[in-house]
Amino acid sequence: MNRLILKKQLSKLALSMFRKDFFGIYHGSISAKTESNRFLINTKESVFDAIDENDLIELYFKKDYRWNQASIDSNIHYYIYSQISDAKFITFTMPPFTTAYSLDHNIITPKDYFGYTELGSIEIVDPKSFDNWYDRAQSEITHYFLSKKPNIMIIRGYGVYAFNRDLHEMAKQLSVLEKSCRLLMLESSAGNSFNFD
Repeated sequence: MNRLILKKQLSKLALSMFRKDFFGIYHGSISAKTESNRFLINTKESVFDAIDENDLIELYFKKDYRWNQASIDSNIHYYIYSQISDAKFITFTMPPFTTAYSLDHNIITPKDYFGYTELGSIEIVDPKSFDNWYDRAQSEITHYFLSKKPNIMIIRGYGVYAFNRDLHEMAKQLSVLEKSCRLLMLESSAGNSFNFD
């Protein structure tokens, strides 16, 4: 695929996800596989509401100086791309309702039509200790995707990793997941005076 078009697609999606609070100013990652041994990913300094072609860097699987400029999540993306052929796009987000729901639950079972039909029940993975999470993340996330065969992984208190062959399908699933978690939280707070807007 033309890299310029791909960068524009990633930029457009990053802005949309930033507006929905899935990405923070410098928090999150988005990437696209460009060849069998290369992928585009945001740089460390990327601001997700204004990603341009200078904020996306192409990395080779063999590490070189460019890896120093890339997102802290680059190793995780690399591990997924190198072992899962269906992964053409990857994102790490922290959607607020999904992340909040993950704090007190072990599974997400949507009660709305779109969540139920699109996603079904999704396990919430406990990372155990945050102290060494980044040392373990690349192998544990990839192992989870390979052994359980999902394309979304919800990590308690950390966020959501997702991959897909199609960028728009990945974004749609994340959006449906977030809406389902919001509805579940609204349902559980019925009778309380919480306002989620």
